[in-house]
Amino acid sequence: MNETDQDLGQPVETTDVVIIGAGPAGLWTMFEAGVIGLRCVTLDALDRPGGQCTELYPDKPIYDIPAVPRCSAQELVDRLLEQCAPFGFPIHLGQRADSLERIGERWRVTTREGRVFDTATVMIAAGNGAFVPQRVALPEAAAFEDRGLHYAVRQAERFRGRRVLIAGGGDSALDWALALRGIASHITLLHRRANFRAAQATSDAVKAAEAAGQIDFVVGTLDALQEVDGQLAGARVKTLQGERDLAFDELIALFGLVPDLGPIARWPLEARAGRIPVDTSNYETALPGVFAIGDIALYDNKQKLILSAFHEGSLALRKAYAYAYPDRQRTHVHSSYDAALQEKLASTGR
Repeated sequence: MNETDQDLGQPVETTDVVIIGAGPAGLWTMFEAGVIGLRCVTLDALDRPGGQCTELYPDKPIYDIPAVPRCSAQELVDRLLEQCAPFGFPIHLGQRADSLERIGERWRVTTREGRVFDTATVMIAAGNGAFVPQRVALPEAAAFEDRGLHYAVRQAERFRGRRVLIAGGGDSALDWALALRGIASHITLLHRRANFRAAQATSDAVKAAEAAGQIDFVVGTLDALQEVDGQLAGARVKTLQGERDLAFDELIALFGLVPDLGPIARWPLEARAGRIPVDTSNYETALPGVFAIGDIALYDNKQKLILSAFHEGSLALRKAYAYAYPDRQRTHVHSSYDAALQEKLASTGR
């Protein structure tokens, strides 16, 4: 049901839950909202659902989803979208949540693009916010962006048969050095130290790959990028032994990402280093009816796992139901026991 906001001159869309962020946390929460009988809409500033999974590592394998031994990040997003489909809830892409305003006992969320939502509750599933990669700090680097210089791997096949230099020493850099071994013709990993900032198992795997001649590892830093006929062709690198030249076709710089919460940082919420403290009994923030789940949620012993985000979203919705329908007694629902729900979920052939 919509109404017209006289002040804004915009139609106001009414719902029970506004989910901010269409990554795995937001998509799972959208499904769970349908299971327990809540209406919801999901907003995301990106032009496609998936959040970090599709923006940063769509081809990266994921192993820690229960009952799914292995899937790519994009496959996980696709399966979550399929799971949500029976409920028909809208996902508004290219819509960045801009303002949050308390109107009586409800909340009003307005996007930068002008959409207005009246909602009982808000579920912030914005991950680490918008991500800005730490760029190569060389004056000539900007000219090579997307012309041989990359800050993310969107399609592994893009690097088939190419000589690739991967700069960085964190999990992403090491993961891609391993993942591209059978795709690129040659891989060199460049890091400023001999030790990595990555999981021990990943570090051990890279060292084993180096010993097997599958990856070259150079300790050093980029000093200058080199081009031939206008194309990125190599770099001068500073090492402890002096300067040396590295030849390559593609440079993947993975120095980490700087999180930017954008407008959410201006909302009347406490934030610590870009994360929002929550009550772990229901993942509610200090604002009644406003919840934070996934990477953006802050609490003791927080684990940044997709599995944890699923748990957080499920519990948050139970409290959200009380805000949306304070006069109703919510009945615990198992999808396997509810005949009407079974019929709805079966309608897509799932």
